[in-house]
Amino acid sequence: VKPGKIIIISSPSGGGKTTITRELLRRHRADNWRFSISATTRPRRAGDPNDREGKDYYFLTPAEFARMRTSGAFAESCRVHEHLYGTPCAALDETVRKGGVILLDIDVKGAFKIRKKYPQAGSIFILPPSKSELRKRLTARGTETTAQLKVRRVRSVEEMQLYDKFDFTVINEDLDKAVNMVDYIILSLHTRKKNLDRERISRIIG
Repeated sequence: VKPGKIIIISSPSGGGKTTITRELLRRHRADNWRFSISATTRPRRAGDPNDREGKDYYFLTPAEFARMRTSGAFAESCRVHEHLYGTPCAALDETVRKGGVILLDIDVKGAFKIRKKYPQAGSIFILPPSKSELRKRLTARGTETTAQLKVRRVRSVEEMQLYDKFDFTVINEDLDKAVNMVDYIILSLHTRKKNLDRERISRIIG
């Protein structure tokens, strides 16, 4: 069996990684593609249809999370915006053994830890077209308090500077085009060819 692909899709909050990941999974429903479901101590967002137990996250108590981390069940774990997040190893290891593709929708800090444990993983960073557009997207979600939103904005700008630490960078200005580009990268990932519009990226993050 050909080894499976571990694909890291990362971005600052509001960059669009979750939307892109879901669309890729929809497109490849009939293929052997799956989603890496993260564990978190964050409470479910009331009224959010995309915050489902066992589909989008495993919602754990701090004690449950601690037990899993102590037992070595996580490929990585970290604190993000006041809550703990972890990536279970089981699904990643199974994909590597049995083939297929597993997508990780993960923050920048977690992405770096995954790459240390799974150096064969491909990594794709999603950038918004501008800082002002990023602010609009974060505000439009309406899922955070004013204080939480401020923290996310500051962190997002910092994370944008790290785009060059990833194998590929895709600017999410038009969603369909961004999804098409990420899809193409995954299917041809063995080339490991950088795809960077450095001049435009410099304008975005500068």
